[in-house]
Amino acid sequence: MTAFAAGAPCWADVMLPDLEAGKRFYGELFGWTFSEGSPEHGGYTQAFKDGKAAAGLMPKQDGRMPTAWNVYFATPDAARTSAEILRAGGRIVSEAMPVGDLGTMLVAADPAGAVFGVWQAGTHQGFGALGEPGAYVWTSLHTRDPERADPFYEQVFGFEGVTGSPAADERFLPWRLAGQGREIGGRVVIDKDAPAEMPPHFTVCFLAADMSDAVQITTRLGGKVAVEPAGTPGGPFAVLVDNQGAVFGVMAPK
Repeated sequence: MTAFAAGAPCWADVMLPDLEAGKRFYGELFGWTFSEGSPEHGGYTQAFKDGKAAAGLMPKQDGRMPTAWNVYFATPDAARTSAEILRAGGRIVSEAMPVGDLGTMLVAADPAGAVFGVWQAGTHQGFGALGEPGAYVWTSLHTRDPERADPFYEQVFGFEGVTGSPAADERFLPWRLAGQGREIGGRVVIDKDAPAEMPPHFTVCFLAADMSDAVQITTRLGGKVAVEPAGTPGGPFAVLVDNQGAVFGVMAPK
C-alpha cells in the first residue's frame, strides 16, 4: 500500500551540476532544509519544508545528463506499470530498480518523448508537504502531440481529461484520477511559436507564499523568469529557471 493513489504525482527531484549551489538557491527560495547526501545513492539529498519531505536534489554524475526537474507518479506495482507503458506506446528509459528499502523507481517516456518517473513506495512514501508554501502543488505535461499523449496517460495512469473545468481550453486540459474530483495536473499543447528544439516535457510546480518575492529571490540568486507571472483560475503562475538552468513552475495563492 502507498500513501498516494495509483497515478497520483507523489515525488519530484532535480538533477544539478552543483548540489551545494542548488541547496543555497532552493533553501532561500522555498525555505527548505536538507538531509545529508546519501553516498550509497550517489549523493541524493532530500529537501524538507518544516520537517516534511518536499523534494529531492541529485548531483549529476554525467555532464551529458539534463539539468532538469522530474516528476514521479505513484504505482503499487512498478513492473506492471512498466509493461503498461510499453503496451501504450511509450518506452522505458531506465528499467525498474529497487532503491534500497526506500522503494522501486523507473524512468519512462511517453510516445512523443516526454520523460517522467514512476515510484513504487517502500519506506519513502513521497511528498510529506503538499499544497503549502514551499511545497509541490501541480505538474503539467507540455506536448505537441495531444492526440497520442491523452490516450497514453489515460491507459497507463487512468488520467481523465476535465473538459468542463473553468481552466480548460483548446490548449490546456486539466487531469484528474478516475473516480476523484480533485485535479492533479494537466496537459498543455506547446505553442506554435515555441522554439522547434523545445522537447515535450513535464513542468513541476511549487507553491510560493508571494509571487513577487519568488521572482525577486530567483533573479537575485542568478536565476531568471522564463514565463512572466500571469493569472490562472488556480492563482498567479510563472515559469522560473534556477541558477543552473533547471526549469520549474511557481504558483501563488489567489
